[in-house]
Amino acid sequence: MTESPHLLDDSVLAPWLETHVEGFSELHEIRKFDTGQSNPTYMIAADSGRYVLRAKPPGELLKTAHQVDREYRVMKALQATGVPVPRVYALSEEDSPIGRMFFVMEYLDGRIFWDPALKEIVGADARRVRGQIYDSMNAALAALHNVDVEAVGLGDFGPRGNYFERQFNRWRKQYAASEIERHDDIHRLIDWLEPRIPADDGAVALVHGDYRLDNMVFARDSARILGILDWELATLGHPLADLAYQCMQLRLPHSGGFRGLGGIDRAAAGLPSEAEYVAAYCRRRGIGEIANWEVYLAFSFFRLAAILQGVYRRYVDGNASNPQTAQAYGRAVPQLGAIAAQIIKEGA
Repeated sequence: MTESPHLLDDSVLAPWLETHVEGFSELHEIRKFDTGQSNPTYMIAADSGRYVLRAKPPGELLKTAHQVDREYRVMKALQATGVPVPRVYALSEEDSPIGRMFFVMEYLDGRIFWDPALKEIVGADARRVRGQIYDSMNAALAALHNVDVEAVGLGDFGPRGNYFERQFNRWRKQYAASEIERHDDIHRLIDWLEPRIPADDGAVALVHGDYRLDNMVFARDSARILGILDWELATLGHPLADLAYQCMQLRLPHSGGFRGLGGIDRAAAGLPSEAEYVAAYCRRRGIGEIANWEVYLAFSFFRLAAILQGVYRRYVDGNASNPQTAQAYGRAVPQLGAIAAQIIKEGA
């Protein structure tokens, strides 16, 4: 049997951890998490506690993908802000003991909600708690976009100018580089978006890039967010990109692997409507009503399709972190195109 390229050699990793991670002692176990498609993620158990190691995947990679050093930098910069992030300990460059870049961060002992309908929360106050969780997400997103990027040393974390134009061009190229078979709805979406990309209005914020419920660790006994994870796609950009991306996620079907809120009675479950969620965010940030909302949503669907197509391409090339899930992502791409086509037809 061929050894998995994702396995880590504890005999070479342990000395590095003891040298570079303050207080680290006596490595016991390295266990790869099943989740995490883009960058393989591992739990490290030692006498000194538990840690998380996040690495680039093995194999040939797209030039602008898997920049774990950017994840490390942004979380380190946010340590002193009100944005909840894990503590980061050390970064190893490309000449690392495992042969690829990685960083080590705090292990957060909390809970991750994989179902956005929060059905696992039960009891007499379930509706109230579910609403609080979504309100915590909303507040954290507003706090992130209110961070003074110059003050935290991230003023050069991304190029200035029209974020949506920049991102559209980037993901269009990466989609083309990853495309295996043609999906007409995706190509129609690209053609529809190109002349409608929002003009630059001067708004600049630190954007997460993959802001969603299952990229957060919550306290076990409250709706408090312990840490926001997966900052690989973070950059300087337009704050409405994060908001639309999260709302796009919640528009996806609840069944079929998407884990959206499509078909869920939000009011009965205690969850805010999209309009309520957007209004709460705008209120927290002191901004007015958002015009042309369907363009931001459609852009988010295209961006996600490009990301998933890239994961699927790695599956086809034989170096996906989780092959079974990566294969499913390939089937999801045309579904995203079909949903976006409906948004274009009906408006937001």
